[in-house]
Amino acid sequence: MDHEHKAKEVADCLLSYKRDESGWKVCKKSNDVIVSWRPSSEFPGNVYKGEGIIVGSPEKVWECLKPAPNGLRVKWDNNVKKFELLEQITEDISICRTVTPSAAMGIIAPRDFVDVILVKQYEDGTISSNATNVSHPGCPPQSGYVRGFNHPCGCICVPISGEPNKTQVFSFFQTDLGGFLPRSVVDSFFPSSMTEFYSNLAKSVKSLKDL
Repeated sequence: MDHEHKAKEVADCLLSYKRDESGWKVCKKSNDVIVSWRPSSEFPGNVYKGEGIIVGSPEKVWECLKPAPNGLRVKWDNNVKKFELLEQITEDISICRTVTPSAAMGIIAPRDFVDVILVKQYEDGTISSNATNVSHPGCPPQSGYVRGFNHPCGCICVPISGEPNKTQVFSFFQTDLGGFLPRSVVDSFFPSSMTEFYSNLAKSVKSLKDL
């Protein structure tokens, strides 16, 4: 499998989600974020889009978001319990395993995901993480975890012109959680989880200023 090609396709896919305004239905709003969804063309589920402004420079926001084994994400993101590097393909492309805790009052059991991840920087200062599921010989399914599958997903940090201390953050999730979860549980989990994601990200970025 050409992991580099697959990862670059995901980056193109996320940009198309960001640009295409059609078909999104707002399902949750808070001070931090608007969460929308539409049917996924990748699997029989939904793709969710989060869009919000975080107070903090793109560099600080990215410091909190970047997919790194010893990064800040594990500390503030309640849906990331562990993040492991399985293989570094190129400087910008890696294969990683993410472990998530149980959720929805225990209805959703702990899960793990194996993804190829591309970190991409654009000329306008935008930084993105782009991920999708792959299989890896070093990480077969493990007991105690349901293996889930991420379809093209990630985060895009966009500088705001004239506002160096603010960052527009887009997030896209389209995840097959695996197992035998009722659709209603999945459909209520993601909007709430993404609202919490933005709130916790904002707090984490704010705390960086005090370093």
